[in-house]
Amino acid sequence: MKNAVISGGGRGLGSAIAAAFDTAGITTTLLGRDLARLQETASELNNANCLQLDVTHAEAVKAAFDEIGEIDILVNNAGIGPSSPFNRHSIEDWRNTFAVNVDGAFYCTQAVIDGMLERDSGRVINIASTSALKGYAYVAGYVASKHALLGLTRALAIEYAGTGITFNAICPGFAETDLLTDSVDNIVNKTSRSIEETRKMLASNNPQGRFIQPDEVAATALWLISDAACSITGQAISVSGGEI
Repeated sequence: MKNAVISGGGRGLGSAIAAAFDTAGITTTLLGRDLARLQETASELNNANCLQLDVTHAEAVKAAFDEIGEIDILVNNAGIGPSSPFNRHSIEDWRNTFAVNVDGAFYCTQAVIDGMLERDSGRVINIASTSALKGYAYVAGYVASKHALLGLTRALAIEYAGTGITFNAICPGFAETDLLTDSVDNIVNKTSRSIEETRKMLASNNPQGRFIQPDEVAATALWLISDAACSITGQAISVSGGEI
């Protein structure tokens, strides 16, 4: 039985991926800051554990992964996306965004790479965004961090191409998650738009005129860890209804 770790595993895309892995018979460890939410998600699965962890702390990440043990699959899903005009984008928001979205993925990947090399096998999936492939207004820090995450993905794919480890990024468009809810609330609070108008505006980024569902991202992750995807590495897979 394979073992997977998913950061930000308590909700949204992370919990959807965990459910897909669970159905496939994979033992999954969910990581995140909200222990109660992690426990709730894990309780709904057959083979899931959880650990409270802030991925921005390198030593805590190393200790957590040492406790987990052998890991076949890593999904770097933890992410934040504060929004504001660039000239009012705080240094704190900028640094926190990179700390979670980039540093966290760096720490977690470093924690698993040696074990994967020893077994000459492994899958690393970074949950990026269409923001890794294009720009969006008012989220400069988020866009920059997702471009950095994709750069890390591509660099590692080349560095380890001669091994049995693959590195890929899934780049969803606006997905039906808590992050979307936060974005909608932020826009509503700062403009005269209603929730319905805001959702319609955001959904219009997708040529199909809808939001991406977490299960669609989970299905893509499930394919990337399959034997059929053993030659797929260094890719940015856009799940966006044709936006990218």
